[in-house]
Amino acid sequence: MARLLRRVPAEELQAQGPSPRDPEAAAVAARIVEDVRENGEAALRGYAERFDGLAPGAPLVLGPSLLDEALASLAADERALLERTAGRIRSFAEAQRNCLAPLDVPVPGGRAGHRWLPVASAGAYAPGGRYPLPSSVLMTAVPARVAGVERVWLASPRPTRATLAAAAVAGVDAVIPVGGAQAIAALALGTLGPPVDVLAGPGNRYVTAAKRHLYGEVGLDGLAGPSELVVVADASADPASVAADLLAQAEHDPRAVAVLVTTAPALLEQVEAALEAQLAELPTQEIAGAALRGQGAGVVVQDLEAAARLVDRLAPEHLHLAVAEPRDLAEAVRSYGALFVGGASGEVFGDYGAGPNHVLPTGGGARYQAGLSVLTYLRPATFLELEDPEPLARDTAALARLEGLEAHARAAERRPATLLR
Repeated sequence: MARLLRRVPAEELQAQGPSPRDPEAAAVAARIVEDVRENGEAALRGYAERFDGLAPGAPLVLGPSLLDEALASLAADERALLERTAGRIRSFAEAQRNCLAPLDVPVPGGRAGHRWLPVASAGAYAPGGRYPLPSSVLMTAVPARVAGVERVWLASPRPTRATLAAAAVAGVDAVIPVGGAQAIAALALGTLGPPVDVLAGPGNRYVTAAKRHLYGEVGLDGLAGPSELVVVADASADPASVAADLLAQAEHDPRAVAVLVTTAPALLEQVEAALEAQLAELPTQEIAGAALRGQGAGVVVQDLEAAARLVDRLAPEHLHLAVAEPRDLAEAVRSYGALFVGGASGEVFGDYGAGPNHVLPTGGGARYQAGLSVLTYLRPATFLELEDPEPLARDTAALARLEGLEAHARAAERRPATLLR
């Protein structure tokens, strides 16, 4: 029987991680976005009925009363679960927000600084296809509210009662029961209300392509590809737990990436056996098996220093350190979307609301960006207030003339003369 995890030398794994670039999806998404731009609600409804199962004549906007009804209809334990999860996400987001201080420093002749200002409106996207994800509703909308965003709309195709209830718990103003590129277009272009300032949330390849197409017209949290997990493990790791973590990642999508990097060749074989046993009993075995056989990999490295170098090249969405001294290794790695330190800190806890966000960069994006947070919805807007421009005027004028911009130079020189009259 073929192995679930193909054995790959570390040097061949450097390029692993699907790119969010997808020419076919880009072409389809561009046509949809521009059709919605040109033809508005009629085009949006057509796509929603064709792709999202929206009934003819059904509302395209679900308001607060419907969200509250969904929340009230949940069983008490389900409602409490959503509220507890939202509370943990909110507490973490509030702690992040409290770290962001205003800045006010002296400069020659006056003062300068910044204020953290929220965007006015945000559009959140929560997948609703293979697995509806109310957890993503909480992850995208709750930090927006903590940041101070005044208006939050959610798009999610075929929203379940749990999805609508999560929207109520998160403080969403309205839900668009639409998905794909058409939903992204509606939020960004203001098809059903004012256009949003920022789009956030995970989605399929057409969602990602539509976000890329609209970049520059609207702010983005990032461009996501299929989900990724790298587990770094040594001989101390529990093979069954490592296998369970890899399967949890693999069941997301047939294109999900699940990789084990280990210093212990025997552990790799033990994990392989555990994967076979656990997969056989998994209801999502078709999807998880396809992901493992397609993108799964097992890599043996000489030591944890080599593992850290490999991780930083891969820059995975999720990084789990199942080693005897995980904090030491945590200090050594630099490129990851979210870090899970120690064997007990399974990546699944991050997915379901321990506190940190689960909307994270993929495809190597963690080398230059972080995951969704309150920062996604905030801007450090700077200011300058001069009482005496004289100390800056000479340098400002000289630098302007160095660049050949005489009007700039004269504008600087006029300030002291004007003020001293």
